[in-house]
Amino acid sequence: MAKFPITLSRFIIEQQAAHPEATGEFSVLLTQIGLVGKMIAHDLRRAGLNKILGTTGETNVQGEIVKKLDQIANDTFVRVFEHSGLVCVLASEEMEKPLKMVHEGARYMLLVDPLDGSSNTDVNMPLGAIFSIRRSRTGQSVEDELLQKGTEQIAAGYVLYGASTMLVFTVGQGVHGFTLEPSIGEYLLSNENIRIPSKGKVYSVNEGNYHRWPAGTQRYLDYLKVQDKPSGRPYSGRYSGCLVADVHRILLGGGIYLYPGEKDKPEGKLRLMYEGNPLAMVVEQAGGKASTGTMRILDVEPKALHQRVPLIIGSAEDVSLLEDYVQGRA
Repeated sequence: MAKFPITLSRFIIEQQAAHPEATGEFSVLLTQIGLVGKMIAHDLRRAGLNKILGTTGETNVQGEIVKKLDQIANDTFVRVFEHSGLVCVLASEEMEKPLKMVHEGARYMLLVDPLDGSSNTDVNMPLGAIFSIRRSRTGQSVEDELLQKGTEQIAAGYVLYGASTMLVFTVGQGVHGFTLEPSIGEYLLSNENIRIPSKGKVYSVNEGNYHRWPAGTQRYLDYLKVQDKPSGRPYSGRYSGCLVADVHRILLGGGIYLYPGEKDKPEGKLRLMYEGNPLAMVVEQAGGKASTGTMRILDVEPKALHQRVPLIIGSAEDVSLLEDYVQGRA
């Protein structure tokens, strides 16, 4: 008889059993994130039929036009966690201020990008959600507590909405991927202990911004396109417009994703707290590397909740070489 795959619930219970001091609250929190993923996947499957494509006509705190699905995804995270009793504060890329929750004794803080890749919503391309979990020292919804370095995360991950729905996460002990089986409504372990190759053959970047990049970044991209069999070049360009989808490809197959700083915008575009830190934790736990070009992402000291940061992430050797170009060593 074929062995039944391990469900997310069973995996979490077994992990908890290895830590007798665990209360079970953290395990429930991860399960709730899985629930949010199921609910959003359900909406996405019917988006074109339920007339929830297009924009709301509003602009978010990032200065971006809000898509209807952005709002739905954000509201789903809020609905699930405002009654969970597990989270004292929820911060979202879509909300200017964190949402404080009156949960006596709640020990966790949750930061989310509820729907990554909004430009893909109306064209049936991949989308994602990204999450970061921090421990609250006070349980009092103190906003300043959110401004911790990425090294303070106790868990991070993402949900990928593509040909299948996947939940990928780390609690600091490796990276594991679960695929949603719609017929039974369960996430099943599909990628255990993911390890990213030390070097890849793929790069992912919006090359339409090439003329805006500093010279070092331009020279690195030029280098990747030169034919040289001993070094595995040229690399193949793959860019979907969804950060989660592009990083997931590289996590499994190796390579490099970059959204670098620009000559007139050195701070970059992506958000440190909602995108850079959680994805950096995932990739580092899989043996990869995440950098601003000059320093480790997880060591960046946050100054503001919606702070932007350049992001270079992927296989360790590829990221290190780009750092060499950025810093003038190559």
